[in-house]
Order: sequence, then C-alpha cells, then structure tokens
Amino acid sequence: HGRVAMAACLGWYFNAGGVHPAFNSELSNDPLEAAAQLPLVGWLQFVLGCGAIEWLAEQIKDRPGYKAGDVLGASYWVDDSDEGWLDYQNREMNNGRLAMLAIMGMITQDLYFGDYSDKIFKPLLN
Repeated sequence: HGRVAMAACLGWYFNAGGVHPAFNSELSNDPLEAAAQLPLVGWLQFVLGCGAIEWLAEQIKDRPGYKAGDVLGASYWVDDSDEGWLDYQNREMNNGRLAMLAIMGMITQDLYFGDYSDKIFKPLLN
C-alpha cells in the first residue's frame, strides 16, 4: 500500500499541475474532478491493469523460495541479514506510511475545502 500511495501522491501533483499524459489535457486539473470526467474506457483500462498486476503477483507467490513482499525476487541477490538492507526496508516502509497519510490529507483537503493545490489546509492558516 505504501508504494501505491507514493505513486498516488506523485500522480496527484502531476494532475494538479495540469499534466495529463492522456486525453490531451482535456480533463480538469482537480484530480477528483478528473476522475469523474474519465471516460468508461479509461476506467476499464485502470481496472484491467490493476487486475493483471494482482494476478501476476499471485502467480509469483506460488514460486518456490518466495518471501513475503518480494515480488521481484530481490532476496535471491540480497542478504536479508545485512544491516544496510534492513535499514533500507525500514526507510521504505516509513516513507510508504507517510505517503498514505499524505494522499489521505490531499483527498480530504480537496473534498472539504475544494483546494487541490500543494498548500495543505490553507483555509486554516488565515
């Protein structure tokens, strides 16, 4: 969930900045409005793409020697007892947790205040 939240935060700022890789920037800059304006074929691509990734992850879990969370097979090359690797994993988990809170804050700000920019809870600062 942390990696998905990190991607969501990045996507939020790209969208809020007016960058729409698809649809020739015809969608709203407000990410929630853009989601509502997305055509059915866009949602279909999203659902099928997520489903394909989930299916692939389930197939990878069935392979021998699988370790939880190691979808790409990095444990084959990296020693899990290495202090540097454990530190890296802890930093990634903490950043993922922060990203989950951040995307929820951005969605809440947009829903309650109608502001989707980068200044969190700007109305409370006035």
